[in-house]
Amino acid sequence: MKGNRMYVDIGSMLDEIFDAAKEIGDQVRDSFGPGRPHGPWFHPEQDDNADWYPTYSYPPMNIFMTADRSMVFEFALAGFDEKDISLTFQGDYMVFAARIDFENVSEEGVRYFKRRLKLKDIERQKYYVPADKFSQSEVKASFKNGILRVTIPPKAEQDAPEGVKIEIVKEGD
Repeated sequence: MKGNRMYVDIGSMLDEIFDAAKEIGDQVRDSFGPGRPHGPWFHPEQDDNADWYPTYSYPPMNIFMTADRSMVFEFALAGFDEKDISLTFQGDYMVFAARIDFENVSEEGVRYFKRRLKLKDIERQKYYVPADKFSQSEVKASFKNGILRVTIPPKAEQDAPEGVKIEIVKEGD
């Protein structure tokens, strides 16, 4: 065997790359907030009334509308227990949070070769669901095989405002 060979630990390199990417993501989140728009048009006082879906990356999720116009949210919550999931409506927003039980997870003496699954608590995430279009009182949520599926049916009768008639007056005569 010729000389000393240098071995490269690919797993450690990947961990360092992913940790650096997480740090950058955390810094961006701390600067702008999770999924919050930014720029000269954004005013923080309008934040609670903004009409946008946040772009949270954890947990992975789907949002779609069915043929009967029900809105469906699917959250991938592997490792979570349904008793630790909080789902409420506050005005036009569905508020979602979950806590993970870390008592059974021991990281002492563990060396990962590849680590992509990092379980963590899910802080308060808000999703826009207009109360005038969807029946929040008839929502159905089911938790099966680590998938939380929230189905919000449309309102049978949407509140249609009558509006205000504006009279046009000719000027100059």
